[in-house]
Amino acid sequence: MTQPTAAILTALEHLIDVVAQLRSPDGGCPWDLAQTPQTLIPYVIEEAYEVTHALRSEDKGAIAEELGDLLLQVVLQAQIANEAGDFSLQEVAEGISEKLIRRHPHVFGDVAVASVDEVRQNWDEIKAQEKGETVELAKKLSRKLDRYNATLPPLMASMKMSKKAAAAGFEWEKIEDVWAKFDEELAEFREALATDNKAHQQAELGDLLFTIVNLARWYSLDPSEGLHGTNQRLVQRITMMEKFADKPLTDYSIGELDELWKQAKSHLNQ
Repeated sequence: MTQPTAAILTALEHLIDVVAQLRSPDGGCPWDLAQTPQTLIPYVIEEAYEVTHALRSEDKGAIAEELGDLLLQVVLQAQIANEAGDFSLQEVAEGISEKLIRRHPHVFGDVAVASVDEVRQNWDEIKAQEKGETVELAKKLSRKLDRYNATLPPLMASMKMSKKAAAAGFEWEKIEDVWAKFDEELAEFREALATDNKAHQQAELGDLLFTIVNLARWYSLDPSEGLHGTNQRLVQRITMMEKFADKPLTDYSIGELDELWKQAKSHLNQ
């Protein structure tokens, strides 16, 4: 089902007007007026993850709703920037359109490509030119790793960094070597916990987690998906425990909670 362009533009204009009214000093919303680009950062992240959750659920209604919430964050950031005289939503839209056209010369120009790899190569070269870098500089491993570390959630960044480092030769010869590294890092983490040095403890915890990410990569597993599944199972089991309980969970002893946990787990596994 394709909507007429005019209808889409009308809906977007209405959203822009609604956000402008929320930010209006004359009758606007006090909460919206108090926001800054920085205070809205948690909401941008939260809405992006909620879109991801909706996509996983394949619930079309939820996907449309969450995309709307994410679009609100884009429009709200642009509105605040426009009020400060920094840039407008028009510039945001024009900018991404120009970038897409510029980075797809095989679609909007006369460049011929024979594979997805060639598309990626052209993309990297054009991106490097935009940033005033040579292709060689843009391809440096350190640049890629730094970009992942600066822009992605830590667990996702670790997986991408691990893959890039391995492709560049920073790789173990066999899986047993990775397990040996895990044992080494676990021992070092235990030793750190025996000290009072919190910074050292954090560093060793990070090393241990990164080794687990490498193990996941060797076994072709996605650590983010794995942790997401564990979190989801925790929610399901706690929900089931509350259904079985006849009083608040905080009123149960640890032994009673353990029995409720086993009962919930058994019920969910059926």
